[in-house]
Amino acid sequence: MNGPQDLGGQMGFGPVAPEKDEPYFHAAWERRALGVTLTAGAMGAWNIDESRHARESLHPADYYGSSYYQIWIKALEVLLKRHAFVTERDLEAGTAVDPAATPKRVLKAENVPAVLAKGGPCDRPMAQAARFKAGDPVRTKNFNPTGHTRLPRYARGKHGKIEAVRDGFVFPDSNAQGKGENPQWVYTVVFEGSEIWGEGADPTLSVSIDAWESYLEPA
Repeated sequence: MNGPQDLGGQMGFGPVAPEKDEPYFHAAWERRALGVTLTAGAMGAWNIDESRHARESLHPADYYGSSYYQIWIKALEVLLKRHAFVTERDLEAGTAVDPAATPKRVLKAENVPAVLAKGGPCDRPMAQAARFKAGDPVRTKNFNPTGHTRLPRYARGKHGKIEAVRDGFVFPDSNAQGKGENPQWVYTVVFEGSEIWGEGADPTLSVSIDAWESYLEPA
């Protein structure tokens, strides 16, 4: 979706200023926010793409006015309410006052290291051959979906070239909506700087993205 998170190429937000020797967490509550979010995700009610979409769907004013982990917690509240684990009354009271859904599984403290080490692989075997090959000229589709997508706005409707064919991966656009994994081939696509930024762009620069097959058409 064209949400507040999609800032690539947007103007008016000032320069990016990386923090030198930035710590993983700036406060103790951020560490807990990460743990709570991952533990809630382990209940099995939603997937990583639905989780991403919940963060993207926050109101822009709320999104821009929140820190990184504040965004995570606000989106987690959305997911917990959506899947009936908490109610608005629970949140207002700060404790459980209404009946709640039963999770598919509960992540125990002793299992955390093994679960984190395993991760959540999203590569999938593909039955059909890849539509494109390295060197093919392509054009990204120009669309404005209401749901989740991993094709950034700045790279829509642009001409590029396939640099590499990757593996098959879960299609996030459908996975976020509960419509199945529907895996597709993923390609690394390279664009010249002028295609992205227009005239006056540094001619030595290029931009590459990883794009699912349905984002692309032959050019």
